[in-house]
Amino acid sequence: MSVRLQDQPWLTSAATRAVFAALETAGGPDCARFVGGSVRNALLGQAVADFDIATTLEPEAAFAAIQTAGLKAVPTGLAHGTVTAVSGHQPYEITTLRRDVTTDGRKATVAFTDDWSEDAARRDFRLNALYADLTGRIYDPTGQGIEDALAGRVIFVGDPVTRIREDYLRILRFFRFYAWYGRDAPDAAAMTACTAEVDGLARLSAERVSTELMKLLNAPDPRRAVQAMAATGVLAQLLPEAVAGIAFQRLCELTTDPVLRLAGLMPVDADGLRALARRLRLSNAVRDRLVAGAEAATAVRPDMDDRTARAAVYRLGARAVEDALIRQRAAMNSDPADDDRLTTLISGWTPPSLPVGGRDLARLGLAPGPDTGRLLKAFEAGWIADDFPVAGHEARLRALLDPTVSPPPG
Repeated sequence: MSVRLQDQPWLTSAATRAVFAALETAGGPDCARFVGGSVRNALLGQAVADFDIATTLEPEAAFAAIQTAGLKAVPTGLAHGTVTAVSGHQPYEITTLRRDVTTDGRKATVAFTDDWSEDAARRDFRLNALYADLTGRIYDPTGQGIEDALAGRVIFVGDPVTRIREDYLRILRFFRFYAWYGRDAPDAAAMTACTAEVDGLARLSAERVSTELMKLLNAPDPRRAVQAMAATGVLAQLLPEAVAGIAFQRLCELTTDPVLRLAGLMPVDADGLRALARRLRLSNAVRDRLVAGAEAATAVRPDMDDRTARAAVYRLGARAVEDALIRQRAAMNSDPADDDRLTTLISGWTPPSLPVGGRDLARLGLAPGPDTGRLLKAFEAGWIADDFPVAGHEARLRALLDPTVSPPPG
């Protein structure tokens, strides 16, 4: 199938042409082609964010060519064949054509080659083994990558088990690409291979696993991919606690946030989510958000009144309250009117600062000491319960100092 990319500004930009000119000066015409995601996405009419270039030049020669042309060259991974050129503030990752010599399921020992078919044969899926030159002409060494991309098929290059055993992360990449590009049922041969090789996931680092998982959950609609993961045992291998039921299905309709979707796969259990974050080596920010949302779950409901909602936002933070509410909406299939009301309140209300402090109590005659903190906490509890009144603060403090004095009405 002869296909040419049309109307791609990045193909004709001065920055791109400068990189290709540098490489072709050293390696001759057709020594470099775009490869992978940029070609696939352009073919499908989707946004292109990253630019990977394959070249017949060996890494040191590519690095020298970029420098000689006056462009910034970064030795990203010379030993593995990769350098990065920066042109017009845009990075281009340039990798020498390779073939695998040995693999152990996590990383490969490679040899450089000038054979485009050998390079394509070591890639994961046929829709990713697509190359394009500066004219937009697409090269499809497997003969089926273009058809797969256009039809929404994610199919391994060659034998699926062989590809997976080269790098077990390809199991997760299969489901990730299916989430983003798959249309019909997942490829049967791939599903069988993923099921048979699922134990190999245990050999992967937590960081690689969590990165792929979050990319999958960031897809516009990851539900079918997650269901396929459950069917092959992959989901249970990664997240033994996961429940990809109707609540998760609804949650994916309510939010595109991958962190919240991850939370939706798990029981509402702060300790369990801490353990998950530790196991997957998630960032502290993601861990704290997961835990805060779980802890907020007992304090909020989709049908709570505005006063209760403001108190929850003040004590727990808007993000935690919103996360807990979205999960509960998914679980309870709540009234959309309540959803709209609370969403507007949470986004539009700024929690006030506590209007009194230790100096106010000292001014009323309280000597500094442990009673200061106790009384301020008591004031705060009453102030929150009365929905954050803006006046009467001194009278409330006097009532706390002298129980015989009645506090002002809330």
